[in-house]
Amino acid sequence: MLRVTDIHTEPPAKTSGLKPSGLVFSRQLWCICLVLILTSGCASYGVIHNKPGTDVVEGKPYSLKTWAQADEAADVIFILAFSGGGTRAAAMAYGVLQELRDTPIVIDGRPGRLLDEVTHISSVSGGSFTSAYYGLYGERIFTDFESEFLRKDVEGHLTKSLFRPIHWFSRKGRTERAVEYYNEILFHDARFKDMMQPGRPMIVINASDLAYGVRFSFIQDYFNLLCSDVREFPVASAVTASSAVPVVFNPVVIENFTGCPEFHPPPKAAKMAEKSDEVAEMLSGLESYNDKQNRKYIHFVDGGITDNMGLRAMSDVVAISGGPAEMVNTMQRRLPRHVVILSVNASTEKRSDMDLSPKQPSMLVSMNAMTDVQLHRYNAATVDSVRGFLNAWATQMSSPGHEVKPYFIEVTFEQIPDPTLKLFLNKVPTSFSLTDEQVDTLISSARELVRQDPEFQRLVTNLSHQ
Repeated sequence: MLRVTDIHTEPPAKTSGLKPSGLVFSRQLWCICLVLILTSGCASYGVIHNKPGTDVVEGKPYSLKTWAQADEAADVIFILAFSGGGTRAAAMAYGVLQELRDTPIVIDGRPGRLLDEVTHISSVSGGSFTSAYYGLYGERIFTDFESEFLRKDVEGHLTKSLFRPIHWFSRKGRTERAVEYYNEILFHDARFKDMMQPGRPMIVINASDLAYGVRFSFIQDYFNLLCSDVREFPVASAVTASSAVPVVFNPVVIENFTGCPEFHPPPKAAKMAEKSDEVAEMLSGLESYNDKQNRKYIHFVDGGITDNMGLRAMSDVVAISGGPAEMVNTMQRRLPRHVVILSVNASTEKRSDMDLSPKQPSMLVSMNAMTDVQLHRYNAATVDSVRGFLNAWATQMSSPGHEVKPYFIEVTFEQIPDPTLKLFLNKVPTSFSLTDEQVDTLISSARELVRQDPEFQRLVTNLSHQ
C-alpha cells in the first residue's frame, strides 16, 4: 500500500537507498496537494469499463470453481499472497517467483518445479503488478518484467503527467491516465479472459470499496454481485484500482448492474457470522451490492486499505462458502494433501527521529507514524488470523485415512539476520521508482528468505517424499 506521504516527485538518489531530504520531500508533497486542491473543482468522471453479464454461467467463468475443476486431481493447494508497497513489493514478489522456478521437486517420480504447483496468487497494490504480469505472460516475466517495470521510472512518468497544465482541467481523471500508461508499458489492453490459460495459477487482484470498506476481489465470484462478467474487464483497470492511493488517484468506478439474483449468504456462512463479527461485517458489505438504486456505481481504491497483505481475501472466500470443507465440496474438487500459503510481506519498519528531540513533530511525520503503527498492528493481526485459519482448514479437511498438512511461509524483512542489510531494505521507499541496487537487493533477499524458511524446506521435503 502506498501512502500519500510516501509520494515524491524526484527519483531517489542513485548513490543511496534513502528518501530525499525532509525539506525537499515536504515541498514536493505540498506542490502535489496544491495542484490537487486547485483542480478538485473540475469534475472528472470514472470511465466505466465493466459490462453487464447475466449469462456468466455459460462457458468457463473466471472463478474459483473453474480453476478447482481444472486442477481437481492435484494434491496441493498452493496460494501466494503478494502485499502492497510499490515497486519494493513488486520486486520481492518477483524474487519469490524466481526462487520457486529454481526449486526442483519430484512428485510421484516425476521431476518438476515448485512454481508449477502454485494454484492461486492473491495480491494488492504493488504486488498486483507482478501477479497480473505473470498471469498474462507466464515465463516471459523472467526475461521482460525487470526492464518493463521494476527498473522503469513509473512514478516519474505519472508525476509529470500530473503537472501538465493540459491535464489540470481535463474531464479524464488521474487514474484513467494511469490506466493508459500501464496498458502502454505492461498490459496492452489485456482482459481477464486472457489469463485463463492452461497451467497458470488463478490471479486474484484485490481492491477496496471506498464507500463501504469491502475487500473486493476481481473474480467472477464477486462480479456476480454486480451482474457483470469479469472476463471482459481490463487487467490494467483492476491493477490500477488495487494500487489507487486515495486523494492522489481517483477511484476506479464500476457499474452495479441489475438483472441477476440477489446475494444471500449460504446457511453455513450465516452460521459462522453469528460467532464472528468480522465475518458478519463482511457479509453485510457484500449484501449492500443488492441495493442497485443507491449503489449504482462502486468506487474502488487501493486494496492495501482493507488488507495490505493480500491474505484476508482468500479467507473471505472460504468464509463466504461456509468453511473449507464446504468450499472444496462445492467446487467438486478432490481433497488435497498439502495446503500452502506463502506470504510476501514488503512492509518496512521506519524509525522516526522524533524521540531524539523535544521539538514537536511535523504534520507529515505524525501522519507517517500513525499510518505505520496501524499498518504493522493490522498486518500482525492478519498473519495470526490466517495462521489459525490455515490450521483449522487442514484439520477440517483431514480424516483418519487422509491427513491434510498445512504450511505457512512468511517472507518479511523482520527475518533478515544481517542488521546492515535489514537497515538498507527498511530504507527502500514505497514508490514506483527505485535504483538498480535497491531492485537487485530486494530480489536476492526475497529469494534467500524463501530458501532458508524452515516451513519452505519442510514443504519441499514432503512433496518429494510422498
